[in-house]
Parts: sequence; structure tokens; C-alpha cells
Amino acid sequence: MKVGFIGLGNVGGKLAGSLLRNKYDLTVIDLDSSLTKDFVAKGASASNSPKELAQKADLIITCLPSPSVCSEVMESQDGVINGLSKNKIWLEMSTTDVSELKRLSELVKNTGATPLDGPVSGGCHKAATGNISIFVGGEHEVFEKILPVLTVMGKKILYTGKLGSASVLKVITNYLASVNLVSIGEALTVAKKSGMDLKTTFEAIKISSGNSFVHETESQVILNGSYNISFTMDLVVKDIGLFNALSKKHHIPLEVSPIIFNIFKEGQKKYGSRAWSSMIVKRLEDACNINLRAEGFPSELTDNESEKKGYVI
Repeated sequence: MKVGFIGLGNVGGKLAGSLLRNKYDLTVIDLDSSLTKDFVAKGASASNSPKELAQKADLIITCLPSPSVCSEVMESQDGVINGLSKNKIWLEMSTTDVSELKRLSELVKNTGATPLDGPVSGGCHKAATGNISIFVGGEHEVFEKILPVLTVMGKKILYTGKLGSASVLKVITNYLASVNLVSIGEALTVAKKSGMDLKTTFEAIKISSGNSFVHETESQVILNGSYNISFTMDLVVKDIGLFNALSKKHHIPLEVSPIIFNIFKEGQKKYGSRAWSSMIVKRLEDACNINLRAEGFPSELTDNESEKKGYVI
């Protein structure tokens, strides 16, 4: 199967890297030509446009930062849709708006191609080793057809049902991670002001009922001081906005989410849109004139789990 990959950023570049590492016939394109050149140097082919890429590939994957960017990539004159034809597959791996996904999917279907949504979860360090989790929604027969590709990019593959279901779940899980990140900042700040050793605090939380994936990962780069989680403030604001839009659609009177959204908007304004999302804890560090630091934590996360073929759960 020939694979085309559009979007070689923090997540997309690592997913595409897994395909290349596993000898897939891979064609890539990114607005940043230096990223494309890096992949070509490692054995991938480059395309001059999303349309050309779609014409070459059997499976076209998009992994882009926002619904508006995806719309441009798909619908422009040289976009993916104008390069699609019968039996081709579009896999949207971005975290996106489900309504926009469905709108674009209708355009894809009109070409004779089939759409799937397949967002990932687990962090960039897991994407780098093919150990990230992937949710996939859409026609089950087509899901089965691309399963060999999915099991190279990810470890745990969950078929979620109809088209759009994977994107809804991705928005929900990203929201939970954002809430947890804010609560971790508060917990570490209270520990620091109470005179606790933060390395001991980290270990206590890790073995407690208060533990979480976010604590085991993001707390480490917070305590190091790098904050480098390879995920930025603007993306969190976008994702919580998608969660809030879903709740509004279903007339759900949320209480926590609007507060979390405003916290990240404030963090975005104070530290910049492209600041690492884990820098949100600096709001409390600055307010309390403290730093949440401890010895022995890495500046960047790496996945120590060996790379193995993924499987359906």
C-alpha cells in the first residue's frame, strides 16, 4: 500500500517516521520544506502538492494543527480532494471538529474515496516509537484494510464505530488531560508552599489514587524546568474549544471546562501561543514567587518501551 502523509509536525513527523522506518512506500509534504527534505533524505518521496500526493497514494493521511488548515489542504485547487478517486482512503489523524470532518468526508465520498478519522493519544514520545494509541472511526471493512498501517504507527488500536466517533473521543480525552495538567500545577504548588520535597511529592502522587498519565509525563518536564512536552498553548485552547462546542451542541451546562478554557487563554496571552502547554503551571509559580523544580528529571520525554507491532483492543 502506497501511503501519502501531509503534516510533519510534532506528532505527524513521528507517525510518518514509523512508516518510513518500517519500509512503507511513503510520499510526504509539509509547508515547512526543511521537514520534507529531511524525510526525502531518509528515503521518502516528496510531492509538489496535496493533489499530486493524493494521486500517487492509496492511503492519504492528514495530521494538521487545526480544522481550518485541514480545510485548505483538502479543498484548495491543488488540494487532496481534487486528487482522489475510487478506492482511495483518506485518514484524518488531526484533532478536529467532528462537524467539519463530516463535511469534508462528504466531499471525499463524492470522489469515490472513503474517509476515516484516526486521531492519536499518548504523547509525542510514544508516537516516536510507534507505541501511541489510535482511535479509528468509519467503515469497518476499510479500517481492516488499513490495519497493517495502523499497527506500525501505534500500539493500541481502538475501532470506535461510525465516522466521527474517534474524533469525539479524542476531544474528550484531550480535555481530561488539560484539566489534569491544571490540577497538577495546583497540587505541586501547594506541596512546595507546604515545605514538601518535590521529588518525594512526585513519587507519592505516582503511587497514589491521584496518579495519572499526565502526572507521570508532564510533571517530569515541569520539575526539570524545560516544560518541553511538544504540545503548545494554542493547541490546548483549540481542543478545549472543540470540547465546549460539543457540549453546547448537546445543551450540557458545563462548569469546569469554561474555567479551564479561560486559564489556558490567560496562559496563551502571558507566555505566547507557541509556548509549551505545561507552562500553564507558571501562572502559579509566578503568582507565588516559587519554582517547581527537583533534581533527576529529564528535559524531554523519551519512550523506553521497545517498538512492537500494534494490536486491536
